[in-house]
Amino acid sequence: MSGKKINIENLDLDQMKEKTTENPGLLPYAHHSGSAIVKPEDKGKITGRAVAAMQSQTDMQMSQIYQQMQLLADQAKKIKARVEVSERIYQAAMGFEPLINHRYFLYQKEDGTDFLSLIGPDEWGRKKDWAKFVAEVKLLADHTWEILRENT
Repeated sequence: MSGKKINIENLDLDQMKEKTTENPGLLPYAHHSGSAIVKPEDKGKITGRAVAAMQSQTDMQMSQIYQQMQLLADQAKKIKARVEVSERIYQAAMGFEPLINHRYFLYQKEDGTDFLSLIGPDEWGRKKDWAKFVAEVKLLADHTWEILRENT
């Protein structure tokens, strides 16, 4: 140190308090020469980036939800079609008791009535007893019918 002594009695404490702070870490600027450089940020740029990231993330999540909804809608359509064909089969004539996990063939006669058969459309001989092949079906464990092939 240089040999100068500080005279405490000559210090103006009020003036010193104006030039110092109790919380230097909260200042928006560096408070001494060794402090980290504080650069003001462009708040518009920060907000713009944050909004763009937020929109990108929510768009991705909405797309995933839409795909899940589409899958559920497709599953619901398949169940509805299974119920409709099941009702049609249970109203059709059948000369046997269908077994679970076996394949059968639904036909429509000339008079518009349906019948279930063990014989596929390509297996009939000269005398086919049907006007229209409707569907190849399989009996499921819940006693609904899965459509394996439809005549479209």
